[in-house]
Amino acid sequence: MEVNGDFPQPLGFKTLSGNIGIKDTSDDFACVFSTAPCTVAGMFSQSLFAGPSVKVSRRHLVEGHPCAVVVVSKNANVATGAEGLANAIELTERLAAKLRIGAQDVLVASTGIIGRPYPMEKVRTFVAKLDPTAAGSDFVGIARAMMTTDTVSKHIYARVGNATIVGVAKGVGMIEPNMATMLTFFFTDAAVPQPALDRIFRKVVNATFNCLSIDTDTSTSDTAAIFANGLAGEVSEAEFEARLHELALALGKKIARDGEGATKLLEICVEGARDDAQAKRVAKAIVNSPLVKTATHGADPNWGRVAMAIGKCEQDTDIVPENVRIAFGGAEVYPKQLSAADLDRLSEAMHGEEIRVAVDLGCGNGHATVWGCDLSAEYIRINAEYST
Repeated sequence: MEVNGDFPQPLGFKTLSGNIGIKDTSDDFACVFSTAPCTVAGMFSQSLFAGPSVKVSRRHLVEGHPCAVVVVSKNANVATGAEGLANAIELTERLAAKLRIGAQDVLVASTGIIGRPYPMEKVRTFVAKLDPTAAGSDFVGIARAMMTTDTVSKHIYARVGNATIVGVAKGVGMIEPNMATMLTFFFTDAAVPQPALDRIFRKVVNATFNCLSIDTDTSTSDTAAIFANGLAGEVSEAEFEARLHELALALGKKIARDGEGATKLLEICVEGARDDAQAKRVAKAIVNSPLVKTATHGADPNWGRVAMAIGKCEQDTDIVPENVRIAFGGAEVYPKQLSAADLDRLSEAMHGEEIRVAVDLGCGNGHATVWGCDLSAEYIRINAEYST
């Protein structure tokens, strides 16, 4: 598995990217299409303010046979009314005409500022100049074109049997998964039947992207999908699931590390819960606590903030404080009381780029791990100035 540099390409997938001119001169258009029919699985934002891109893609996933996805970055096209919906539909129609496929065979995703419609004259001019016959296989470029406030592009691949899986993602802020909070797409030449692909993809997303949080805010534009065109033949479904899980987890951690203003990756491991759902609920309460996140930023092993976050789960009355164990970086801090010298040494260790907090609830065998990041003044600056 590689995360950077050149890597093998899945057979039959082509890429197009470029600059529409939505905000600046960086690429803001990305398209990946398959030259062969695909099986596809997708998951989308559950937000009540889900954008036109999400609505159109949901419909196309049911009504069509998607073999292409187009991403417009730096403009979410959300809360733009009937005009925004018409623009999203028009984009899929114009691209489909270029690719000589049906509009219902194109998924569309958008990311960026909310409340502004696409600059359609620029979009029309750009799409009109596209030449699919000159398309390459530049997934690094696709990941770069999807970026908004991301500081690094996010791309990865793995081999499974004779097939390849490539993953690309974007995401740094407005991240509290209620599906998969970001844009993420996987492309593979493995042959995987649609029911199996859907089952595997949902399971993987739930265990990776849905265990990710930057700032507790669910995006209006969440879209995650996987395209499989089968050109490399059949693979072991168990091995395919394992490789896809590895890729999704790696991309999720890249998103957490790149969280707006983030300086540390925060991993929360909860075990000894009544069930996995309780473990995940408690872990999310910890990773989402502004006080835990700021303490992490300051390398302060203030376990009291973790205890506070657990205590907020007041509906989980089977959690008894006397049975709970809390550890920072492998060093138990509650109920065991560390000396001042031990706390100083632990604080020094917390200056690293990855911080692990482990909690044992003492209730049962449930467990969950979630990922997030610290909270810095830079996060406030980025978001205070986002639309200006």
